Amino acid sequence: MNGRSARGGVLRRWLGSLRGRITLVTVAVAILAVLVTGLVSVKIVQQSTLDSARAHLRTQTQLVSRMPASLTLDQLENRVHLALGDTEVGLVSSTGITSGPAAAYLTPKNIRVLLSGTRLSLTRKAADGSMLVEARRSTSGGAVVLAVPLTAVTSNVAQTEGQIYLALIIGIVVALLAGALLARWVAKPLVETATTARRMAAGERGLRVAPHTPSEVADVATALAALDSALATSESRQREFLLSISHELRTPLTAVRGYAEALQDGMIAASDIHSVGQTLVGETARLDRFVADLLELARLEADDFSIEPAPVAVIELLDQVKSAWQARSDSLGVPVVVRTSGPMPSVITDARRLRQVIDGLVENALRVAPEGSAVELIANALPKQVMLQVRDGGPGLSSDDQAVAFERGSLRDRYRDIRPVGTGLGLSIASRLTTRLGGTIAVSSSAEGTVFTVILPLS
Repeated sequence: MNGRSARGGVLRRWLGSLRGRITLVTVAVAILAVLVTGLVSVKIVQQSTLDSARAHLRTQTQLVSRMPASLTLDQLENRVHLALGDTEVGLVSSTGITSGPAAAYLTPKNIRVLLSGTRLSLTRKAADGSMLVEARRSTSGGAVVLAVPLTAVTSNVAQTEGQIYLALIIGIVVALLAGALLARWVAKPLVETATTARRMAAGERGLRVAPHTPSEVADVATALAALDSALATSESRQREFLLSISHELRTPLTAVRGYAEALQDGMIAASDIHSVGQTLVGETARLDRFVADLLELARLEADDFSIEPAPVAVIELLDQVKSAWQARSDSLGVPVVVRTSGPMPSVITDARRLRQVIDGLVENALRVAPEGSAVELIANALPKQVMLQVRDGGPGLSSDDQAVAFERGSLRDRYRDIRPVGTGLGLSIASRLTTRLGGTIAVSSSAEGTVFTVILPLS
């Protein structure tokens, strides 16, 4: 019972597959075409044989009608029998008197028409079956009639029909094989494409979809390749986004932790508690916004940082950065200093994203700056632009380092065994955010250390 059920399940799956349906349709169409062709062929052969037999009988009738009138019916029958086999003969005199078995198939009306000179081609029923009858006026003034059994004609057709039916069976077998091969040929690229789609659904990316024919299947394969590329791009951006958020969460957490430890150790003077509280509130708000970014990603509403332009006071923003990193810089003995050459216009940008850029650069600077040096935050106004710089007193970067500085993880891989390094994400995030803000970022080295320069348009 289980075996029959399993075989039935396999059959149902096969019938439900594209290969099974193509096979069934191909075979059904081929069988129908073969059957129609065979039946039509049999009819054509039957009719052709009948016409040929009648034409032959008509020719013999014409020959007999020219024989001498002195020949008796018996003599005519002997001659016709020798020429045609089982053929019946009949005579009609000029006065309408009939003799011979073949003449019995004529009606009085047929006799009158025949004696008037009109040739007759008839099919008559007989006791043993149908008869082909041909009658023609003879040269003696009467008429001669020849009749042949239809079975004598159809017996010759039977062998031909058997050959046609054999050809039909062969055609059906060939149709079955051709249908199976055609189904396999058509379904194979679709099966391969479906396999690739299932691998994509399982999480594989960068799969190669082989080109196929026909063109419709090739279109599906092309669309699948485009989908694979789009998914890979989207997932890569989401992965970058998550890495960026995870990295950026550390900055406000570092500030909060630094001030919390200072409070715990009693290092915050009573007069500074208000300003420290403001800093902590600001950093907590930043944390809240990063969590909101993660929620946007979870709702599939974003795969990168959103930008919300608004007027930004650059000096005030740099002061916030200084306050946020004050506890950390004090513990390291590396003060953070804000410098400007004069009044600074407001910039139309996203303050939160610009903070991310500056915070990332300050974090890197504090990591490499030696104790006793300083990290400088410099702001200068340019025509229609503002230039922000982060300078540190660290070991600097070579020209080779500067070429790959904003590539994720490049500097980390080079220096993780030589100097303090982070996650390798900060500079790549800063570069991407600066680009999204419509600005540029560059790195250079001086005798005092490394300089990161961010240039933003005023609007």
